[in-house]
Amino acid sequence: MSVDPHIAAFLDALAKSGEKKLYEGTPEEARAGYRALAASLHPPGATVPVGSVENIVVDGASGELHARVYRPDGSGPFPTTAFFHGGGWVIGDLDTHDNVCREICRWSRVVVVSVAYRLAPEHPFPAAVDDAIAAMRWVVDHAPALGGNRLVAVAGDSAGGNLSAVVAQAFHADGVELAGQFLIYPATDLPGIHHQSWRQNATGYLLDKPLIEWFLRHYSAEARNVEDPRITPIHAGDFSGLCAAVIVTAQFDPLRDVGLDYGEALRAARVPVHIERCQGLIHGFFEMGQLSPEARRAIERSCKRFGEVIRAAR
Repeated sequence: MSVDPHIAAFLDALAKSGEKKLYEGTPEEARAGYRALAASLHPPGATVPVGSVENIVVDGASGELHARVYRPDGSGPFPTTAFFHGGGWVIGDLDTHDNVCREICRWSRVVVVSVAYRLAPEHPFPAAVDDAIAAMRWVVDHAPALGGNRLVAVAGDSAGGNLSAVVAQAFHADGVELAGQFLIYPATDLPGIHHQSWRQNATGYLLDKPLIEWFLRHYSAEARNVEDPRITPIHAGDFSGLCAAVIVTAQFDPLRDVGLDYGEALRAARVPVHIERCQGLIHGFFEMGQLSPEARRAIERSCKRFGEVIRAAR
């Protein structure tokens, strides 16, 4: 199957725009470029509707972190999900992933708490990991006050999917069972160069080989230490007893096989796993629901499945 035509047109326009590649500038320039790109994908009037949105602060590992709470329409309490955004641990923020969180809130029928963890290179590994674990503890403790019930899950895309997998492992090790994990094209095996999808999709599909390497250089010199499961969750060893997972992969994504392999590792440990293999789509398609009907269908389908998985944890 070829790339979805709506996304192919977007990629072609982006290639012809002459815009500097994210990895060609400083982290500050890359953050500004990513914010502009995200805004272009969500024109005025395209905001996904939810019941309410509130900016709050949560506890991080070294102080308070900005966060945003999304609540569904209707009367709760609802399950609660902590969300960690993608962006290679270097770029991304609450605004770039606003519509992603709205999609999860709307279609999964959960309260979403999006957390702005500290970014590299100003705060290299393990700052993001430590913040994610601390923020998850805060969400678990405060879920009822946020409109949630006793069911608390974790979600994230790309680098945020990496953090979500690490959080799920850490909480299981501490004896705290989450209701589920939603790993959206997660970076669960780094750098992933031995996978076929890396070779097939290394260039031309938004997330490419130079950008991945740029992220890893800024994240930490240790980011290539695949023995550390806080960096490479697939090397945790024992996955038995982890919470159920919904894993989303995209056909034209260099990280496709990374997500598939992690799903199979969980399945081999008898963890309930549902893998969404999204054909014709690319890394980052959760931000493209307004652009592509196929992306829209995949977003709704996978979010609804995540909501089912969480509620099955009762």
